[in-house]
Amino acid sequence: MRIWLDGELRDLESARVSVFDHGLTVGDGIFETVKAVDGTTFALTRHLDRLTRSARGLGLPDPDHAEVREACAAVLEANPMPLGRLRITYTGGHGPLGSDRGEHGPTLVVAVGPTARRPDTTAVITVPWTRNERGALTGLKTTSYAENVVALARAHEHGASEALFGNTVGALCEGTGSNVFVVLDGEIHTPPVASGCLPGITRALAVEWTGAKETDLPLDVLSRADEVFLTSTLRDVQAVHRVDDRELSGAPGPVTAKAMRVFDERSGQDLDP
Repeated sequence: MRIWLDGELRDLESARVSVFDHGLTVGDGIFETVKAVDGTTFALTRHLDRLTRSARGLGLPDPDHAEVREACAAVLEANPMPLGRLRITYTGGHGPLGSDRGEHGPTLVVAVGPTARRPDTTAVITVPWTRNERGALTGLKTTSYAENVVALARAHEHGASEALFGNTVGALCEGTGSNVFVVLDGEIHTPPVASGCLPGITRALAVEWTGAKETDLPLDVLSRADEVFLTSTLRDVQAVHRVDDRELSGAPGPVTAKAMRVFDERSGQDLDP
């Protein structure tokens, strides 16, 4: 395994980040997960744009897109695989143990690992914890991910692959690493970014390609939606066959199945939409 760290490829044993890196000590960092098929990235420009938005939201210097592209290409060339999870991590760099940043500059890490195509359907649960739609990190893809770790572990305990959150006013928000869509009377709806959800790359493409509406939805819409599906970088569009104890028989339903087909077709035609 070869990993890009601060300007060069390194082997696994020498790719080491300082124990004083702010990304470790206080979660002062951002990241992107990019799908790579046969060494080619999907939607990399959109991911880099969001990486910059997240950096600005945290007050980090803008990442150098040319360097990140070079790093991604080098890592994929050094680690060939049919389907990969490419991870770009960008942190505040070496700093003090407190919340103040140091002056050493940011850390950039790019790594890739093999993955497999997701099943066509999955199970999800809802969790009692909330997303804060008014928080300082709302809408940013940061390394402060512990809430997601806890919620995803709860999902796995219940035989599900994802946990869904409401926000502080009881509206449907998002999953730990996915966006959620529901079908009501033949129309596709997804929570707006104002709900506190991450503006997902696949979410945006699904809205654009399917005509989905951004709608404020109560969390209990999951108990009555005709169909439910998730979107994310590695899920693409994935149908949901169970929400908590509710079975959605016949998943993927006709609207979701069409959305899956459209996404597969459009993403296959343009690797950087």
